Amino acid sequence: MKSSQNIYERSKQPDFFRICKNCKIGCCRGARPPITPSRRRTIENYLRREGIKIETPFEKTMYLFPKENEDGNCIFFNKDTGKCIIHLVKPETCVSGPVTFDINLKTGKIEWFLKTEKICPLAGALYKDKEAFLRHVEPAKREIITLVHELNPEELSAILKIEEPETFKIGEDELDPKILAKLTAPLTTCYSKSGSFPLNYSCSKVRQVVGAVASPLKIFVICTPSPLIVRR
Repeated sequence: MKSSQNIYERSKQPDFFRICKNCKIGCCRGARPPITPSRRRTIENYLRREGIKIETPFEKTMYLFPKENEDGNCIFFNKDTGKCIIHLVKPETCVSGPVTFDINLKTGKIEWFLKTEKICPLAGALYKDKEAFLRHVEPAKREIITLVHELNPEELSAILKIEEPETFKIGEDELDPKILAKLTAPLTTCYSKSGSFPLNYSCSKVRQVVGAVASPLKIFVICTPSPLIVRR
């Protein structure tokens, strides 16, 4: 039922393909939208139902995202039509399009941003049409709120580190305390390519532990408000 409701909500969004088809920037290239477990199931069910066969459509680094083709485009991007083959069930950040977000831990609010027309013609069109903007921004917010609820702390922290300079703030809303709690939880877990394990050490101790496992590779320890992430 939830998936059907999501599809219904998506179908009410304005069709912006007339604008996006002429865009030379290409937001389907190198975007790597995050995929939650529930979104993955929805997409995989849609692919089966539509008879679309894609072997291993997802990959994971700090979070799960759609695989990319050799040209850097999302695997769900159809070069012939210029459209997304999973448009009705596409990831939340793809639905939100030029609307993006950040979380301010000091104020406890989620901040909303709009991309500039320089990097997104659709953003420019929305900014100039208040009615179209309002029709788009509300479902965009709902999708992103769903996303931040479902991502685990490590995934959400990784996404929040992604820089998006060509944007400007358009508003902010109070954030669910549960989301703030998972972003400010004490350090409990260490993650590396060697695996994950409970963490009750200082950063210097982590370097010793991970170094013993991963040596001689160089280790980068990143201290964040969320559980510790160790990359190498």
